[in-house]
Amino acid sequence: MKTAVPCYYHLDVEVSPERVGQVSRILAAHLRHWDLESLVAPVRSGVELLLRAIDEHATDKRASIELWWNGQHLITAVGDDDRDLRPDQDLRACLARIAAMSDGWGCCASETGSKIIWFSQRARAGERVPLVPIAPEPSLRQVRQVPRLVPVAALATPAAVAAQAALEGAR
Repeated sequence: MKTAVPCYYHLDVEVSPERVGQVSRILAAHLRHWDLESLVAPVRSGVELLLRAIDEHATDKRASIELWWNGQHLITAVGDDDRDLRPDQDLRACLARIAAMSDGWGCCASETGSKIIWFSQRARAGERVPLVPIAPEPSLRQVRQVPRLVPVAALATPAAVAAQAALEGAR
């Protein structure tokens, strides 16, 4: 297997209900480009949860989304600039769902006083296996001929032959 190249992606977004779906599709495209198809659904779900929570509870609707892939783990981080949005009160249900679907998660403060919520997913880099051509099926000229009729007695065991003879004698 080839070693995975570390990847990084950053996206700044003004959160609104319309933008949640757009951001989700953008992130899915990047994950597919990185051969991480198996992580598209959980990452989209987690980011959508966080963006909807920011849209619903935050007064400052700006957010930053970052993806880091190191070959084994994908870390997704969503940061917002609203100092009044509290993870322990406003985002409790959202964080419980993220904790249930991820391998690890956390929340930390940034230098500006805002918060960053991150979660990680474990995966292996996609392997590109070359297709191997298979041999074609045999044609009618190459298949075996149907065997000739063989008497049943020749195929049966000696006990079955005796039982068959007894049946014929009883008739």
